[in-house]
Amino acid sequence: MGSETLRMRNEELEKELRSSREREERMKEELRMTCERLRVAEEAEERLCTQLSELEAEAVDHVRESTAQISLLMDKLSLAHKLLQDASLSLTH
Repeated sequence: MGSETLRMRNEELEKELRSSREREERMKEELRMTCERLRVAEEAEERLCTQLSELEAEAVDHVRESTAQISLLMDKLSLAHKLLQDASLSLTH
């Protein structure tokens, strides 16, 4: 091989090396950005899980309160029904 051929081959190899390094840098930047998006997504997931847990606890409390209120109202209704029956019986006697 002549020196001109070697010089041209060397230039081609240097160009390929630069191109390869540029691709590597782009890939590193993409990886960094992907890692950052993943970190943000994980933080958001943690916040959502915390909020979901709080909402579930509130829902359980609300159900308990509603159940207690319904039970109280049923007792009152039953008592009112009994009083009406007693009043109706005493009027007929």
